[in-house]
Amino acid sequence: MKVPFLDLRTAYLELKDEIDAAVARVLDSGWYILGPEVEAFEADWAAYCGANYAVGVGNGLDALILALRALEVGPGDEVIVPSNTYIATWLAVTAVGASPVPVEPDPATHNIDPARIAAAITSATKVLLPVHLYGQPTDLDPILALARQYGLFVVEDAAQAHGASYKGKRIGAHGDVVCWSFYPGKNLGALGDGGAVTTDNDELADRIRILRNYGSRVKYVNDVRGSNSRLDPIHAAVLRVKLRHLDDWTKRRRSVASRYAEGLPGTRLILPHVPDWAEPAWHLYVVRSNQRDTLQRKLTKAGAGTLIHYPIPPHMQGAYGDTDFGPLAIAESLANTVLSLPMGPQLTTQEVEFIIECCINAEEI
Repeated sequence: MKVPFLDLRTAYLELKDEIDAAVARVLDSGWYILGPEVEAFEADWAAYCGANYAVGVGNGLDALILALRALEVGPGDEVIVPSNTYIATWLAVTAVGASPVPVEPDPATHNIDPARIAAAITSATKVLLPVHLYGQPTDLDPILALARQYGLFVVEDAAQAHGASYKGKRIGAHGDVVCWSFYPGKNLGALGDGGAVTTDNDELADRIRILRNYGSRVKYVNDVRGSNSRLDPIHAAVLRVKLRHLDDWTKRRRSVASRYAEGLPGTRLILPHVPDWAEPAWHLYVVRSNQRDTLQRKLTKAGAGTLIHYPIPPHMQGAYGDTDFGPLAIAESLANTVLSLPMGPQLTTQEVEFIIECCINAEEI
């Protein structure tokens, strides 16, 4: 048996008839930029997230950039970000001319540690930007409390958290703006790049709508210097189909995670820690091993696909080589030990048991 880390084709085949019909509907409509299909998905996604508004954009990075621009974040401002995250979180900050200020994660959850944030706040801080990494909610209440105390905005990076819940409430409207990616491999994925923001603030939603469309409400009338970042109607139609199945797919992901949690404690792997208040979406199932590279080679040889999320922390990337962020020991330790096992709603029971067996049999775990 061989189990790839990710097989997007199986997800398509499960919903093939519905997806094909949705795509054909858009092609037949003759409306290929924004329009009713995008508006319908925005309404569906806002309702699902418990938010008043959703605005579809071109991708997850643009969602972050446009959110920061709507909040008028720019040169001279600081944005507190996790040291342990995908680089897109940082890129959005520098794209608007602001400075990322990294804060280390809680080693147990891998998410930003709220207890460390206050020490990083300065007079230049404008935004707290937590990430719900791997689909596990970060601890939002203390972050929101800090934002209120210091008069800051909260922008959530929820690119991996579709369907996750924090203290019984779905991620999507806790902070001022929540940013989403619909990259094909996400829990709710399009057929290409796509993204959105959700918010309860009508003014922010309106600003982002204008910014995504050349700074224009009316064709050829440009009120601000905007960009071109619009969710494609074909992607919106596919997302509407998949959204109807998201809860079921999340339930299946949780079942896979539960089986891993039952089957892997006999190994030396450090398994994910889930706080009582969190209901993860299980975008990724990330374990840790002090012999990670050896383990990955053995699993690959056995036929079990894995990936590393993420092998190089943002502060060590060449993109930020001109800035000295100092040592960020926890992020660096995680980068050297994390390994993502196959995770997805289309995994069969046999495939999950095979992955567990491969981990148990691998030497020097």
